[in-house]
Amino acid sequence: MKNDLKPSRLSPRDILRVGAVGLRARRARVVLSALGIAIGIATMVAVVGLSESSRADLMAQLDRLGTNLLTAEAGEDALGQPIKLPKNAVAMVERIGPVQHATATADVDARIRRSDVVPEERTAGVTTQAARIDLLSALGGEVDKGVWLNPAGERLPTTVLGAVAAERLGITRTGETIMMNDTRVVVVGILKPLELVPNLDRVAMVGFPAAERYFGFDGHPTTIFERSTDASVEDVRAILARTISPGNEGSVKVSRPSDALAAKAATDEGLTTLMLGLGAVALLVGGVGVANTMVISVLERRQEIGLRRSLGATRGAIRLQFLTESLLLSALGGATGALLGAAATYGFARVQGWTAVVPLWSLAGGLAATLLIGVAAGLYPAIRASRLHPTVALNAT
Repeated sequence: MKNDLKPSRLSPRDILRVGAVGLRARRARVVLSALGIAIGIATMVAVVGLSESSRADLMAQLDRLGTNLLTAEAGEDALGQPIKLPKNAVAMVERIGPVQHATATADVDARIRRSDVVPEERTAGVTTQAARIDLLSALGGEVDKGVWLNPAGERLPTTVLGAVAAERLGITRTGETIMMNDTRVVVVGILKPLELVPNLDRVAMVGFPAAERYFGFDGHPTTIFERSTDASVEDVRAILARTISPGNEGSVKVSRPSDALAAKAATDEGLTTLMLGLGAVALLVGGVGVANTMVISVLERRQEIGLRRSLGATRGAIRLQFLTESLLLSALGGATGALLGAAATYGFARVQGWTAVVPLWSLAGGLAATLLIGVAAGLYPAIRASRLHPTVALNAT
């Protein structure tokens, strides 16, 4: 009579049940092994999430501040002497077709002290600049306390302090006075930080007429600020220097403040790549831990393997059992790590005031990586388990 007996096949549900039995029996070891995977995945998800959140905040900041601001600064001549920009430089820039707004600041030779009892050499790291009254609107700045310079105030001994300058001088409210050279000047305003032009945060600003009247200012601007349409920024940039200083455009340095923020985004991207590499190393270490756990599990469960083989389990069923255990162990670590990474991203983004962004591809990629680690880590132990002879396995001690 023909033998029609065939090896039984386990259903997917049975495979998962059998694979989970080994994990439930060794919970402490499972937790420690899964922890290595979790740390690697959490690191990778958090790095990607924080990078994307930071980049999203930076892009929103650029959209808010605008990328159409150009600055033109006086350079130096061949002898290293500072060049003076023409007094009518702002008017010359305003004649460029696409230019929407032009304004200027200028360095003023006035040493700043908190009061007249402070020695002249102690300036608190604050410099003086003359500013046009349309500067704040051109830069998109805001007043934190007090008011900005107006047509009357720009002619009087009054000043508006940048955020850092006020802090260094110990000024917390308007109406207080400081010394510029030997002139007592009233603080009428304190600005919020200027994100596009942070060097102005460390400056005390006075009006052009007041600078000429009280501090011997000659009227030549030092820096020109210009805003044009977004589409024409590069065209304006190409002609800005020779418009300000015809025939000597090499003495004028033109820059785009928003480029610094864009460069910061590029730097963050490079740092993200480095951190992802560190996360991958942690994940690899976790994978080695899973493989070690599975090898020990095979050695400890040889009698179980021998019994199953004696009762008819095929080599393929044994391989599938231990491979499933490895996959479940890795998936447990991966899911935990993905949740921890997402939670860390949301928590840190909230502290920083960012909009939290956790790309779905990072979560999916992290889980896929854990499954690959599970297959790689469990393949050798599974093959080793399937090759155990039932008699030898049953006699193992």
